[in-house]
Amino acid sequence: MPLLGSELSVLFRRRRTWAMLLALAAIPVLIAVAVRLSSSVPAGRGPAFLDRISQNGLFVAVTAMLVSVPLFLPLTIGVVAGDTIAGEASLGTLRYLLVAPAGRVRLLLVKYAGALAFCVAAPVMVALAGAAIGASLFPVGPVTLLSGDVVQPPEAAVRLVLIAAYLAVSLAGLSAIGLFLSTLTVVPVGAMAATVVLSVVSQVLDQLPQLEWLHPWLFSHYWLGFGDLLRQPVLWDSFASNALLQTGYMAVFGALAYGRFVTKDVLS
Repeated sequence: MPLLGSELSVLFRRRRTWAMLLALAAIPVLIAVAVRLSSSVPAGRGPAFLDRISQNGLFVAVTAMLVSVPLFLPLTIGVVAGDTIAGEASLGTLRYLLVAPAGRVRLLLVKYAGALAFCVAAPVMVALAGAAIGASLFPVGPVTLLSGDVVQPPEAAVRLVLIAAYLAVSLAGLSAIGLFLSTLTVVPVGAMAATVVLSVVSQVLDQLPQLEWLHPWLFSHYWLGFGDLLRQPVLWDSFASNALLQTGYMAVFGALAYGRFVTKDVLS
């Protein structure tokens, strides 16, 4: 699809996109350097797996992805998703895109596909940077999983890929929300900020025991459930539940975005 290829090309040629990806890559680097320069990491202090980094560099990637989930990944996704439609509208290019034979529905799908591509690229960047800096500063060997089983580095690398895929799926629902918000305004910053704020609100609500009945319906509820991928055998329950929940958000907010965009006046 030429339109999709053009969208991906524009997205990944932007300096802003690469600035965000490099900022994400800096997270594991900072973690690894901090651990390398410290005398020791007390067990049970800091993020999960932090005390294992000095024993095996592959845990840099796992720790970095865990640290990135609450704020950094949603922040970058909010920027990309919030800019999908509102960015074109603010530049005055939206009307010209719709003059082409693309059509509104096709354009909306292409914009969302671009946002999903970034959902994949963001956690992959964290994982790759974490594995690279971890292997550079620390020994790499057999990895002890949460279940107590030991796997060799190649299988551990597969687990890192699975975690990155889990996070990509986790961000798909937020990306759909950002797409919908982007159809509501011609100010990209507003859609970006609203998307990020909603991700924070969802996580705050998920911590309140009084709203336990609501937790399974929050799009951020399963974001930290990738620990099941570090067991032997792999437990797929969290992955399946997360995928089902995100699919629901994609369907609902995709429909809302469609309903708004097909009736949107782009000539004013």
